[in-house]
Amino acid sequence: MTEETEEEKKSEEEEIMEEETKPKEATEEKVAERAEKEEAPEEIVEERIYTIPLRRAWIVPRKERTPKAIKVIRSFIKRHMKTESIILSNEVNELIWSRGIEKPPRRIRVRAAKNKEGVVKVHLAEGD
Repeated sequence: MTEETEEEKKSEEEEIMEEETKPKEATEEKVAERAEKEEAPEEIVEERIYTIPLRRAWIVPRKERTPKAIKVIRSFIKRHMKTESIILSNEVNELIWSRGIEKPPRRIRVRAAKNKEGVVKVHLAEGD
């Protein structure tokens, strides 16, 4: 009886190990697919560098300044690049939030690139 239970335990452990590896392989495949999509060169129609003044963000109460700064950036890009769909990069978001909710920067220098679908991606300008 002990031999059978040990064999059953071993087979159960092997099944568990197989199940644990299957999801990892699936996620690795998904990551590879995402990387391939991101690496595909996008056709950039228009690219501009802007210095966006964020003075309007400082008019609101202290605890609303950084969210307002994000809204100001979006409205500025929307007005200048003539588009509705805007994607802010993580680096822009981190720079705006770097000093907390009360003290966003007074201005920010960004590079806005519009692709053929009309989607504008906003990144930090080089050197910043």
